[in-house]
Amino acid sequence: MSQPISYSDAGVSIDNANKAVAKIREYAHSTFNERTLTEIGSFGGMFAGAFPDMAEPILVASADGVGTKLKVAFETGIHNTVGADLVNHCVNDILVQGARPLFFLDYFATGKLDPDVTASVVEGMARACRENGCVLLGGETAEMPSMYADGEYDLAGFIVGVVDKQKVIDGKSIKPGDVVLGLPSKGLQTNGYSLARKLFFEVAGYKAETYLDELGTTVGEALLETHASFLRPLESLMDKGVIKGLVHITGGGFLENIPRILPDHVSVEISRGTWPELPIFGMMRKLGNVEENEMFRTFNMGIGMIVICSEEDKNAMADHIKNTYEIGRVRTGSGNVELFERKRTILPVS
Repeated sequence: MSQPISYSDAGVSIDNANKAVAKIREYAHSTFNERTLTEIGSFGGMFAGAFPDMAEPILVASADGVGTKLKVAFETGIHNTVGADLVNHCVNDILVQGARPLFFLDYFATGKLDPDVTASVVEGMARACRENGCVLLGGETAEMPSMYADGEYDLAGFIVGVVDKQKVIDGKSIKPGDVVLGLPSKGLQTNGYSLARKLFFEVAGYKAETYLDELGTTVGEALLETHASFLRPLESLMDKGVIKGLVHITGGGFLENIPRILPDHVSVEISRGTWPELPIFGMMRKLGNVEENEMFRTFNMGIGMIVICSEEDKNAMADHIKNTYEIGRVRTGSGNVELFERKRTILPVS
């Protein structure tokens, strides 16, 4: 062969990677704080780990992805929301143990690198990191020809936070008579999208740009509603000892996630109708004739985070958290979740 072959001939552009990193560096730098010890581009991110205000600091780590919600981003061409989804999801996952986020890293992989798309995804990450007081410390951008369809990518996130050992939230003190409070979600968050896409795009035959009066928006916009972070609403309560348990409603919905924090001797009763269910859930139930239990073990049903506290502390909770709904009670049981129909109660907001 007379012509030399380069890496770009194999489908990998180092020049595009450099362009992407240049765009990423600016977004990441906007999240840096005094604990950040390295710049983007180092082999490893360095972060100062001294916590003089904590008696026994414990690091809490988690990793997650956005799942097939990415397919909606591909169809709409909107890429600056899924990065925020990823950060907020990871923040919530460590929040349930009482941890505040320290830093975040991402993994972005695609078949052919588009610097503008990559930068758009990272812009969303950086925005969410700033909102959560979290440093975007670094990550990996991988271009892998033939691994992904044209215009598609995969995304994963890794977060590290810290909590003082004496302030860990672990659910061990939950007992019968405690109150179950719900904080509303904005939409599907980042779970159940394989079923949601099947219902909207295959069963109903809608397009991402289809406007639906029931939703007040297009299908694509409704499905891309951002996964909310619950750090700021809950932060002022985390050091007061009033939160007995927190549940992030992710994959598995109510039925699979709530039992993860319950002691062996209790169960939870959830009262249907005690919070405003977003229209998108009713639409999906109707489109696929989806059974009630299937809805509650797949979707968040309009509740993004659950807080368990004592009866005497529930009004103090309401003083700090807006739009809080009393959605259930803890009963003697064996760690399961039961659904009942009840009247909605909105706790007062000061």
